[in-house]
Amino acid sequence: METLRTLILGSGPAGYTAAIYAGRAGLSPVVYEGLQPGGQLTQTTEIENFPGYPEGIDANEMMDDFRRQAERFGTEVRSAVCTKADLSTRPFTLTFDDGSTVQTHTLIIATGASAKYLGLADEEKYRGQGVSACATCDGFFYRKRTVAVVGGGDTACEEATYLAGLAKKVYLIVRKNHLRASKAMQDRVFNNEKIEILFECNTLGLFGEDGVEGAHLVRRKGEPDEELFDIAIDGFFLAIGHRPNSELFRGQLELDETGYIMTDGPSPRTNIPGVFAAGDVADPHYRQAIVAAASGCKAAMEAERYLQSENL
Repeated sequence: METLRTLILGSGPAGYTAAIYAGRAGLSPVVYEGLQPGGQLTQTTEIENFPGYPEGIDANEMMDDFRRQAERFGTEVRSAVCTKADLSTRPFTLTFDDGSTVQTHTLIIATGASAKYLGLADEEKYRGQGVSACATCDGFFYRKRTVAVVGGGDTACEEATYLAGLAKKVYLIVRKNHLRASKAMQDRVFNNEKIEILFECNTLGLFGEDGVEGAHLVRRKGEPDEELFDIAIDGFFLAIGHRPNSELFRGQLELDETGYIMTDGPSPRTNIPGVFAAGDVADPHYRQAIVAAASGCKAAMEAERYLQSENL
């Protein structure tokens, strides 16, 4: 059976940055791309806030740059999805959907997180054309325009407040008749004249010719006073949470209540020596490409130190 020094799961900014550093350290890393080559970032059209691209860059083009740089330093990239991971024995054993089984002395988990969507067909139809799950990433494109945010928790209120600093108007679409956010976040939303809260509302669909132009909503769905109405918007932001792609490691690695991999403070070390977590799979707070890339760097450096300490 093939035994690697460093195996990296995930091909987003965290995975490829880990590969760049591991490759330069002579660890001969192997990256398994997973279900989404390039990571979540490839669902965004243009990246304007990553240092080094003053004019902005297409997300797929940027991730191609990451990949080429990793390959330049000896990284091998494979197209397969991990279906089983045994971290109970050393070296660790991982099985993939192409039938292969690989052992590795160090494992860097950079499998990311997936934004939760409502499940509407229109979300896929307008993805990159008005539908987004990251206000910090895409809000800049909606300056002086009208947008909607779906959600009623802290994240939704935070994103609505952020967008209100850019947009002309922000609708906050809330399924319940109250906000779940903290008192401080609620106060910010209630006191912002640019934000209009639509309580007890659900989104039925989106419409528009060359991108999102509006949303079909229903208020008090299923009640005698149910009301159907439309709002005119240019952008539709989902803020109903993220799901870390960590299920494979449940019962082996320490996870928080949401499923994010727990690490040792600011380091990428997990509760199993030799296993490191980088990027959004271990970050419920920032979820930015630049932060993920930095954590990938740390993971690779920790992997190198671990291999040296174990004479591997």
